[in-house]
Amino acid sequence: MPETGDPAPDFETTLDDATPLSLGKLRGAPVVLYFYPKDDTSGCTSEAKDFSALAARFEAAGARVVGISPDNVASHVRFKKKHDLSIALAADTDKAIAEAYGVWVEKSMYGRKYMGVERSTFLIDGKGRVARVWRKVKVPGHAGEVLSAVEAMPR
Repeated sequence: MPETGDPAPDFETTLDDATPLSLGKLRGAPVVLYFYPKDDTSGCTSEAKDFSALAARFEAAGARVVGISPDNVASHVRFKKKHDLSIALAADTDKAIAEAYGVWVEKSMYGRKYMGVERSTFLIDGKGRVARVWRKVKVPGHAGEVLSAVEAMPR
């Protein structure tokens, strides 16, 4: 479970446009990794829309935003198209990335325990270190808070 100052765990996955993504290849600029439970659910849709609405500002600040969930690439494609999302979505079908970041956790709903993604965001600096962590994220205002943190980073 990486914390502020730790090296961010590297990974390789596939984005919604079928291109490969590796964290190591994004070095040199800030990266926002936000983990969410499932495509096209209410909270996850709101979060994706909020990040998409601020995508131009993240880009202007030099940051790349990547949403990660256990959904597959085809699900991400449908989700992006349905909601006109402008951020990259990465598939983590084997949950390896979520596990590396400590966000694949036991959850409980109505007394039933199950494994799932704890909504979390990691801001990674250009050197590949974790600059900030948000755990148990509440969606309203979160994307704006992350953008403020990105804009406050030294360039």
